[in-house]
This record gives sequence, C-alpha cells and structure tokens, in this order.
Amino acid sequence: QVQLVESGGGLVQAGGSLRLSCVASESISSIDVMGWYRQAPGKQRVLVAHISNGGTSRYVDSVKGRFTISRDNAKNTVYLQMNSLKVEDTAVYYCNALFREGIPWGQGTQVTVSS
Repeated sequence: QVQLVESGGGLVQAGGSLRLSCVASESISSIDVMGWYRQAPGKQRVLVAHISNGGTSRYVDSVKGRFTISRDNAKNTVYLQMNSLKVEDTAVYYCNALFREGIPWGQGTQVTVSS
C-alpha cells in the first residue's frame, strides 16, 4: 500500500514562499493524477492543485498564478511551489491521488502565513 509523506511546511510572512514535497513509498508512475489538498482550521479538506502524468496541471482560482504543482515520477515525489503566500493560505497541506481510492492520507504539513 502506498504511503505518502508530506514536508516543507513552516511559518512564513505574507508574501513569502515555501516549497512542499510529497514522497510516496512506491512508484507513482501508475497514478495518472496527483493532487495537493489543504485543510484550514474548522474547514473541510479541499483540492487546490492537481497534475497528470502528462504534466497537465489545474488550480483553484484562489491559488492560480501563485502556486505551481510538479511531479518527478523517478523520485516518487510531487511538489507544490507556493509564492506570494497570503494569510488565507494557512492550512495543513496534504497530497493524494485523484480518481484512485485506498491510498491513506499522510500526516500533512502545516503552513502558517503571518501578516
């Protein structure tokens, strides 16, 4: 069973940048679409970006132009480059596959943006 480990979060001032990583315990080359999700305090987890094996990426409007998702199948890793961070980006960030059930959620990585 694939396990996911997220890292790279931290405390950053508004306008700053962070790069998140999600390392899978097994190959992700067979997973067509991988995504980054986030869960703010008291809110549901939501998808913010996803990327296909072919490199096609999509973003929610609130992060377009600021976040960039990428993947390196050779390293079993998905990345999320986050620039121009805003206070409202504060959340725990998770990665997981889309359209494929059964992969347990990792522990996530906390991103806190201060004003």
